[in-house]
Amino acid sequence: MTINPEQTLQFSPLHRLQWEEAQQKYVILYPEGMVELNQSSAEILKLCDGAHNSAQIVAELEAKFETSGLSNDIHNFLNIALQNGWIKQG
Repeated sequence: MTINPEQTLQFSPLHRLQWEEAQQKYVILYPEGMVELNQSSAEILKLCDGAHNSAQIVAELEAKFETSGLSNDIHNFLNIALQNGWIKQG
């Protein structure tokens, strides 16, 4: 399963993205455990809100961080997130 660039992406209702003060980082919480995220991964997942597709996520993050060339890294991470069930396609 891979990301369809036309479809919006939404964080899975079975998981929760939250800031963990103790670790000073975002984590994904789910019944079986927790995944610690780096800042880049958290920024991507925050945009998986059901309103953005992958191209819009890339454009928004490239604008936010005033850079370009993030497409491959973002798409690779989104595919991993989809395969892990952290996000779903709308």
